[in-house]
Amino acid sequence: MPIDESRRFIPIRIALLTVSDTRTLADDTSGDILEARITEAGHELAAREISRDSVEEIAAHLHRWIDDESIDCVITTGGTGLTGRDVTPEALDRVKSKDIPGFGEYFRYISIASIGTSTIQSRACAVLARGTYIFALPGSNGAVKDGWDQILHYQLDSRHKPCNFVELMPRLRES
Repeated sequence: MPIDESRRFIPIRIALLTVSDTRTLADDTSGDILEARITEAGHELAAREISRDSVEEIAAHLHRWIDDESIDCVITTGGTGLTGRDVTPEALDRVKSKDIPGFGEYFRYISIASIGTSTIQSRACAVLARGTYIFALPGSNGAVKDGWDQILHYQLDSRHKPCNFVELMPRLRES
C-alpha cells in the first residue's frame, strides 16, 4: 500500500473507546496496543475511555465525541461478537449517518490469515456519524493489530495513495 512521501502528513485526533464489562484502563491491553500505534503513527490520542457493554452507554460516549470538534475519528474495541452482551454495532446504528461497509468486509478478509473461518463471527464495522469516522474493532489483541496495521494505519494517513479517509474529511459535512 503506497505511501507517497512527497505528500504532507496530516495528523488527526482520535478517540479510543474500549467496550467491556470487565476491563479497566489498567488491564486494557488491546486499548494499549491501539494507543501506542495511534501515537507512533503521528496522530493525537484525543481521549481514551472504557464503556460497559450497553447500547445506551456506548451511544452516549459516541454522541459526546461526535459533537466534540476536537475529535476527528473514534475507534472502538470490543463488543463486536455474537453474544448477547456484544452490542457495539447496535450502538453505531444509533449514531450513524452512513455505513462504511467495505471496512468490515475487508477486516474479515484479512482476518482469515490469522483466525481462518472464525472471522465470520466478527461484526467489525465502520460508520460516518455527522462528519466523524467511527471504526468498531473486535477486542482481541490480534484483531486490533490487524485492523490498525492493515487498514487504519493506511486509510488514516493523508499520504496514502490512491486515496484515504483523511483527504475526505473537509467534505464530510457537505449536504
